Amino acid sequence: MKVLFLDRDGVINKDYGYVHEIGNFEFMDGIFDLCDAFVKNGFRIIVVTNQSGIARGYFNMNDFKNITNWMVATFQTKGIDILDIFYCPHGPDENCNCRKPKSQLFLEAVKKYKIDTRKSWMIGDKESDIVASSNAGILNTVFLSNDYQNTESSALHHASNLTEIIGILDEVR
Repeated sequence: MKVLFLDRDGVINKDYGYVHEIGNFEFMDGIFDLCDAFVKNGFRIIVVTNQSGIARGYFNMNDFKNITNWMVATFQTKGIDILDIFYCPHGPDENCNCRKPKSQLFLEAVKKYKIDTRKSWMIGDKESDIVASSNAGILNTVFLSNDYQNTESSALHHASNLTEIIGILDEVR
């Protein structure tokens, strides 16, 4: 199985900081077209996300599950199935193994679904996304640069928007 791994905040939705309410969840331009293009090329979709807002007390697990269920349902209305969501609820000081840039969430997904890491992709907007996926053997990485951050990354590909990534997929096919 080949998978498109997606970070959530900054890739699927605009990152306003600890997004946990449906009213504040704004999908990124092009996310549905991007996912559709990958699905049409035989990919399944898995979300891998750090959610330290839970540990920080900004929102609780129920809030996260509600917004996640709504997000998945919204994708389904567009004909796109999200295979699974892997998340880290810990804060950066907890030194867990699941918080990106550590690779545990990716390794769990690979084991659970017998994923071919050589054919899979990861799109992230932080270097920690790229490091975590690369260390799990996912080398087809795309760094999505946003206006608010540094664009330095070890990713294989760089893009300034999601539509540009569809072009990258077309080039490497």
